[in-house]
Amino acid sequence: MSIDVGNGPRFPMGKPVITPGAQAALDATGMSGMLLLARHIRGDWGDLGVEDMTANELALLTGARLLSSFDLPDGKSKVWIITEADRSVTTILLPDEY
Repeated sequence: MSIDVGNGPRFPMGKPVITPGAQAALDATGMSGMLLLARHIRGDWGDLGVEDMTANELALLTGARLLSSFDLPDGKSKVWIITEADRSVTTILLPDEY
């Protein structure tokens, strides 16, 4: 499923935060958390299945929580980015930290 993400943000992200585990995983792979945040707020949901992408598109209309998942370059790690339903906080975390 390809979504036209355009150039600008599709929703407010609120305060960005990152867990220590996610920061360590990003540092270890040389991946930029800011780049992933930018993709997330533009509606690039990363490595999600069609069902989860569709849920995010609906969440944009209904004000529900948003989730992106990004596989990291090491081929074994991933991070999630979750924006709360009230759009007050967006958190980068490891899936096992959820």
